[in-house]
Amino acid sequence: MSEYLPGLAGVPATKSNISDIDGEAGVLFYRGYPIEQLAQHSSFEETTLLLLDGELPTTASLAAFDQDLRDNRQVKYHIRELMKALPATGHPMDMLQTAVASLSMFYPGTECLTSTEMCEDLNYVHNMTVKLIARMGTIVAMWQHLRNGYEPPAPREDLSYAENFLYMLNRKEADPLLAHIMDVCLILHAEHTINASTFSTLVTASTLASPYSVIAAAIGTLSGPLHGGANQRVLEMLNDIGSPDKAEAYVDKKLANKEVIWGMGHREYKTKDPRATILQGLVTKLMNSRGGSTNRLLETALEVERIVEDRLAHKGVYPNVDFYSGILYHEMGIPADQFTTIFAISRSAGWLAHWREQLGDNRIFRPTQVYTGHAKREYVPIDGR
Repeated sequence: MSEYLPGLAGVPATKSNISDIDGEAGVLFYRGYPIEQLAQHSSFEETTLLLLDGELPTTASLAAFDQDLRDNRQVKYHIRELMKALPATGHPMDMLQTAVASLSMFYPGTECLTSTEMCEDLNYVHNMTVKLIARMGTIVAMWQHLRNGYEPPAPREDLSYAENFLYMLNRKEADPLLAHIMDVCLILHAEHTINASTFSTLVTASTLASPYSVIAAAIGTLSGPLHGGANQRVLEMLNDIGSPDKAEAYVDKKLANKEVIWGMGHREYKTKDPRATILQGLVTKLMNSRGGSTNRLLETALEVERIVEDRLAHKGVYPNVDFYSGILYHEMGIPADQFTTIFAISRSAGWLAHWREQLGDNRIFRPTQVYTGHAKREYVPIDGR
């Protein structure tokens, strides 16, 4: 009998050269480059092309890729009309999954359903990747206006990806610092080895489903609170705590009841998530730009981190990427229920890099199971039961 490992913990599901984690040292690499270096020196556009192609791009190739993204930000009015028909009270992640899945109805991109050769065509893969990444930000920003009863602004081609997203979200050009912070956030969330949503990407891709279906499946997986939805839960938790002086009692009660402390702990990291460290620094940088004003959420978060480290450091439980991202987005004026859609915008880069890698050496996923049911039984007619 095959050994059963709940959650496939530690079971290699694929071979990949896209990203790697050193959980003991708390280091994340994209194609061999430490995330700290990319956050400091790169851009979301450049990091995306690195993830897709495997190498840092030349000036010419980056300019061409950036222009491709700018040229493909528009979505057909059919998508807008479909989004208008969705309940305004629905969660943005449900909207995003619906809208992305619907793209295949209005744009070419289903060739993989009928032709394996097409899936090996790098031009096809590249073009579909550009179209999906470019439109993810547009769809998320459009929803912020449509759900409030307003027509969304059109995307602008003269702005970077982060700048355009914030412009579309707020109807005005972003402050340079906010645009920089958004750009770094997109870099930090772009890829993270074989997590739940990326595994969903691989499984769906292995059937040669359209890339729209692949990304829609990944979005659905990301929406869960144990994955991408945790950043929204962190903000709710910090608001429930209220102030730093109440953090200790809150944490101890959660631990005593064996309940989740949102944003704490990670299956891969045995120390603080390097992305959390960068995000914490960005929150501080934003606060300093506003005159060093105090921030109740940040102060409460710092106290929660201190207490959790005191109680659980011996178990390797430290803040993960979700712990500080919610605070940062909140301070940027982004609604809490949009936090995970921003995660999805960014992670589409990693998902599509894995889509491309899967197609390069594809075999449909067909795991086995450990059967725990009845042995063979004879059917008994209903009048004899």
